[in-house]
Amino acid sequence: MRIRLVATTAVAAGALTALSAVPAQAAEYDSALKIRGIQYDAPGSDSNRCSGGNTAAEYLTIENYSRSTTVNLKGYVVKDAAGNRFTFTASHTLQPGDYVKLRGGNGADSDSKNVVYRDNCNFMWNNDKDTIYVYKPSGSRADVHSYTKRGSDADGNGYITYHG
Repeated sequence: MRIRLVATTAVAAGALTALSAVPAQAAEYDSALKIRGIQYDAPGSDSNRCSGGNTAAEYLTIENYSRSTTVNLKGYVVKDAAGNRFTFTASHTLQPGDYVKLRGGNGADSDSKNVVYRDNCNFMWNNDKDTIYVYKPSGSRADVHSYTKRGSDADGNGYITYHG
């Protein structure tokens, strides 16, 4: 009886070790649209003034990784861990391999320059750690990534690459 208990305990411990070794970000979502990278810490001192601030220097790059499907961003939602959110309300299409930079601050959205502005001068991403969620118009998750300044940004430049 004791041998069986030890073997069962060893198997259970091995299963827990295997489960805990898989990072929370290991899940891949069935989506062509993924987070390519984030400039979570704008260069210089943070200034969220609409005039002369640097919130536009903080951005999230989202890419269409499909080889054949065009994606319209209308209805996609980007959120952070605190619940700050941005919804793409206008049509903005990404051809396969194309990307868009979602920037803070105010500006003119441009397909030719691959940029969409949040029209909000507050910073969305925390400089120490945060989680980025991208949701499809259906409400299902397209992608998610967490970061910490110390653990994710080896060179300390405020930019992290995900799906290179």
